[in-house]
Amino acid sequence: MSTYKLDHSGTLMLEAPFARVPYEGLRKTFRTSQKQIDRDFGALNTNIGALAEMEAAGKVQGGGEGWEEALRLLDGMIGRVRGLKRKLADLREPTGSQIGMFRTRLDHLSELPSSALEPEDADGVAHLREWKERRLERWIADWCLRKGRADVAAQLARKAGIEDLVDVQLFSDVARIEKALLGRSCTEAIAWSAENKASLRKSNSTLEFDLRLQEYIELVRALKHDEAMAYLRKHLVPAFADKSKEIQQAIALLAFPESSAVSVYKRLYDPSRWASLAASFRLAAYELHALPPQPLLHIALSAGLASLKVPACYQDAAGPGAGAEHAPDCPTCDTAGLGVLAREVPYSHHTNSSIVCRITDRVVLDGEMMCFPNGRVYSKPALEEMALKNDGSVTCPREGETVSFTKLRKVYVS
Repeated sequence: MSTYKLDHSGTLMLEAPFARVPYEGLRKTFRTSQKQIDRDFGALNTNIGALAEMEAAGKVQGGGEGWEEALRLLDGMIGRVRGLKRKLADLREPTGSQIGMFRTRLDHLSELPSSALEPEDADGVAHLREWKERRLERWIADWCLRKGRADVAAQLARKAGIEDLVDVQLFSDVARIEKALLGRSCTEAIAWSAENKASLRKSNSTLEFDLRLQEYIELVRALKHDEAMAYLRKHLVPAFADKSKEIQQAIALLAFPESSAVSVYKRLYDPSRWASLAASFRLAAYELHALPPQPLLHIALSAGLASLKVPACYQDAAGPGAGAEHAPDCPTCDTAGLGVLAREVPYSHHTNSSIVCRITDRVVLDGEMMCFPNGRVYSKPALEEMALKNDGSVTCPREGETVSFTKLRKVYVS
């Protein structure tokens, strides 16, 4: 029997987003905490400097206005420190849950065997099968979340006990903001862009500018030209160096009504821009968390089907599964199932040929291939078992030819 081979590095590469999501959550919480601490400590240092100057000038001695001012500064410093403590305490709970999720996911990945398993290792094989089943449950939950069925994904996660392995909250937030955009509201998306401004700038994303431009267009559409000009000066003009053409078109939009037939301005007024904004936001959110744009289930299916698909699967004009050359257990030869999906993926590239025994539906190892006089090849163990049951005679499953086992000859892959 052959060993269970594992592409450990390839599996971990596919699982990169799985560990990246809680990591990005921790980074975001850390940046928020750091900004809050820097801002409050900057104000504290300013007040401490002012108190030091007042003390050096003798203004805090003997009462008077200087004393009152010093007390006011001290009260402000105490209030700011208390406020900072409260804000950091509020961040402690999400940080703890993110660390717990991160640890659970790393533990899950560490359970993947790093080397091939022998068939005799029953516990190892059973553990690997259980790990793969849990991974499939994660992928199905991921597919449900991307299709807007967060309730189904949450129910599946609870039933399978994989709540910390599924990003229900992340996809729910993305779906909520996307729904708001389709409802013609940029408020939530702009707030999200502000929270992730540094990461969006690093990836050269234009999402925030596109959202601001859409809000400007809606002001012009509502004939609020004064508000539109003020909005343009505040939010769009600062990006003129990189977006000069778009800003010039936005300014000219003031002179064109919504019914204009000019293609440039008709396109700006087009309501389908909202759907494009929602799609752009979704892709930006996925990229921010290193999530692929396609469901992980689709990626795994594409890779698996492409590795199995060979020209023999489609030799007959009637379609996959119609000819005698098709393996009954081959997914790409399945006429009504995965064979339809397999048509969309490329053929696999094999540097070495492999032969699947028609009797056992398993790959025949080199040195175990026995050939009938008609050229059909099967595995030696299967034919030996057939010969024992039929007084030394073997029958070709494809053509029905019956010969003595001694008439078979051993062949090799060259």
